[in-house]
Order: sequence, then C-alpha cells, then structure tokens
Amino acid sequence: MQQRASSTHLATKAARALLDKVAGCAIGLDLELPIATGERRRRIYLDSTASTLRLGVVQDALDHYQPYYANTHSTVHFGARLSTQEYRWAHDMVLDFVGADKDRCTAFFVGSGTTGGMNRVAATLSQRMPGRDVVITSIMEHHSNDLPHRKYFKTVVHAPPECGATSMGCVDIKAIERALEANKGRVAYVSVTGVSNVTGIINPIREIAALAHAHGALMVVDAAQMIAHVPIRMSGNPDPAHDIDIVVFSGHKIYAPGSPGVVVARRELFEGGVPVEVGGGMVDDVWLDRFTPTAALPDREEAGTPNITGAIGLGAALYALHRIGMDTLFEEETELMQLALTKLSANPEIAIYGDTDTSRYPRAGALSFNVRGMHHALTAAILNDYFNIAVRNQCFCAHPYVREMVTEALAAADSELTAAELEALAEMQRGMVRASFGIYTTRADVETLAVALDDIAARRAFYEAQYEPTPAGDYQHKTFRFEPESVFNVRSAVDGWFERA
Repeated sequence: MQQRASSTHLATKAARALLDKVAGCAIGLDLELPIATGERRRRIYLDSTASTLRLGVVQDALDHYQPYYANTHSTVHFGARLSTQEYRWAHDMVLDFVGADKDRCTAFFVGSGTTGGMNRVAATLSQRMPGRDVVITSIMEHHSNDLPHRKYFKTVVHAPPECGATSMGCVDIKAIERALEANKGRVAYVSVTGVSNVTGIINPIREIAALAHAHGALMVVDAAQMIAHVPIRMSGNPDPAHDIDIVVFSGHKIYAPGSPGVVVARRELFEGGVPVEVGGGMVDDVWLDRFTPTAALPDREEAGTPNITGAIGLGAALYALHRIGMDTLFEEETELMQLALTKLSANPEIAIYGDTDTSRYPRAGALSFNVRGMHHALTAAILNDYFNIAVRNQCFCAHPYVREMVTEALAAADSELTAAELEALAEMQRGMVRASFGIYTTRADVETLAVALDDIAARRAFYEAQYEPTPAGDYQHKTFRFEPESVFNVRSAVDGWFERA
C-alpha cells in the first residue's frame, strides 16, 4: 500500500487502519496495461467522479450473498426471507449514512442513478405542489439536476457562482435569495449540488437550506459527488432550518458500481396520491377497474422487481465507510486535494478551473484543468497512452458551467479579445480535463499526474506530432493502439467458461 496523505487532524488509529485496509482492496488498482512507450505500467485511476472502482469488501459481501439470492417481498422460503431482510437493511443503512431521521424520512431505490432519482423528485413534487411552478438551481449543475426540473416545472432559475479572487467559487447565496424574493410564493424547491462534479467546489447547503425554508420552499441536494467525500447530516442539525428535505445520489459514485440510484426524503412528500411509477409490489389490491396503491414506504415508490444485488452491494459500501467514519475520509482527501492544487498550480502552463483558495472555497473529489493552448482531448489521450493515467475530458454533463469557466479563463489570458471572439474561441475549445479522486488515491498518484503534466507541457511538440484528430473530436495516436478485445470481451469469457467446464 502506498503512503497516503498524512492528516494534521486527530483520528483514531483504528479508523486510519480501517481506511488503509478498505482503500487497498479496490478492484482494479493493480491493473497493468501496455502504453505507447512499449512498456507496461500500472493504471492510475483518476476518473472516480464518473464512476468509482468497486471495493473488495463490497465484492466479498456480494460473493457471500449470491448463493442465497432470491426475489424479495416474500418470507416463505429461506432465500426470499434472507433477500427481503438484507434488502430492507440496505434502506436503513442509507438513512443512517446520511443522518436521516428514520421516523420522518424514507429511502427508496430507483433506476438510472441520480438522474432517475431527480426525475422522480421533479415529477412527484410538480404534482404535489400546485401553484409552486418555479425551481431554483445553479449554473454549476450536472444535467441530471437541471433537465428534470425544466421538464416538470414552468420556470427554472439558474443562480450564478460567486466571483472569487482568481475564478468562480461556490454558488452565489445572495443570488439564490434574490431569486426566492423575486418568485415569492411560487418556488417549490431549491436544488443544488453538494459538490461540483467539475471543480470539486463544495456548496454551503445548510445556509441555502435555511434560505429556502424561510421562503416556504424545500431544499433538495444532488449528492452524487458529495456522498463519497463529505459527511452529510440530513436531519437533526443544531438549527432545524439547516435540515435537508431530499437527498439524491447513486451507488456507482460510492464504490458500488451496479447499484441503483437513491432518493432519501421526508415521508410526507411522497405519501398519498398515485406514485409516478406503477406496477407490481406497490399496490395493496387491484381490480379490473381500479387499484389501491400501498401506503407503505418505500414499497409504494419501488414498482417492479428491485435491483436487489445492487442495493445490497450499496449497503455494504455504506456500512464499510460508516465504520471508518466520513470525517476521517474527508480529512484525508482535503490534504490530497491541497497537494494536487499546489503541484498543478506550480506550472504556469496549466490552467486550473474554479477559485483555488480552499480556505474560502473548499474542494472535494475532483479538479479540472487544461494545458494552455492544448486541446483537452489531446491532453487526456497523452496521459492515458504514455502514462496510463485514466482521466476524463469534455464537459462532464455540465455544459453551461464549463462554457462559462472556459470563457472566463480565455478572457483572463487575452484581454484584447472581443466578446464575439471570446464566444467563438470558447465554443471551439469548450472542454477540460478532469482528475478525480477516490478512497484509493494516494499522494504518489497525484505526484505522478503532476510530473506527467510537466512533461507534456515541456515536450509539447513531440507529443503533438504523435497524434491526429478524429472525426469524433478526440485524438488518436498514429502508431499505438489499445484493442479492448485483447484483454476482455464477454464472448471470450463465456467461451472460456465452456472450455473449462
């Protein structure tokens, strides 16, 4: 196990030992692949914001469960009884993990991750809150916390970020307050990301919740990026105005790929009426001409056969992190993030997006950057092909936010550009490279990224000569190719099983 960031905060030796043990068992950490130099190199996985690696402890729990697998909603035979019990436990584990009051809140699972959850929230609340036809969100949002509100509500207001000393910071709370005042009596809810999936900047959700509640609106948090990095306390805050009404996230962001999306909400918001999705399991009785939805939550919101294995895997991941303590994880990652910002900021050829003053705008999970003058797709390709560093590029399903930040950076670099020139240049170059961290990311990983970027900036001409653009907007090495089928494809895996069986 490589040396992790050393925390300046106190944490028990037991928690730190658990953290190292769990972090070191992530599946795929030791994966070696061929690179353009002809050698093989261990992959450095810096794409956890898109999807985290599965933890070994999660896989172990699923391996132990799988022989007993059966459908839920029955306790007649042993497998069904076990599956029903563990599936229910997964719901309770979700409530514990986000600090939700079990008497007042419910958790239910949905398909399509956070996107499925946000669509369910928007569709349900648009029916339950007639006359409140406005939603306030921010320009920082992933499309999953924007487009569902646009579909179900008449007006969606996008609050801008604050202007920090060097770039954009967290969402502008004063702008949210102005929007609440301007739409008094019409705002159903304020929905913001807890942590930006582009910059990793953490939003002050408690303060925003207090504003929303003061104006009779609900507070919804997109916790897709927050859930694996920052402690969440949904209920029972010292100031009740800081409590969160709805939290939405997905298991593939917290070390359980294949798990469903999750909605945690105050019970009364989903009680009564007919649920958005109907089918098996969510009714008490059905006649030819009518049906009676069950009043029991979460059943009424989980029509059909659920993703039982995925939910149990998510429960295992949450339980493992709960045993370590999210405070410990956050402390560790705060130092890792500061190291990354320090290392990358030292090179003037690297543009980092979002204000870098972490004392004012703390970050978690991710940071985005560009090598100045180099297309983001080329930078990402070089990091992959020559260093086996897995990063993501483009706009990360946050087009308006990325467009604004790229424009801002271009204007800062060349103040002589006209507004039209800025817009055209920003559209042509729109996109970034994102490095994102997980529980398994080490100091050595961050330092290797910094060294790689220094080399790319210093030997720009060499690297540019090795690539050609593709019609899809990517860059492809002229001679080196990685063929996925050389390491895995489903057909060969199945054929191999038949040969061995």
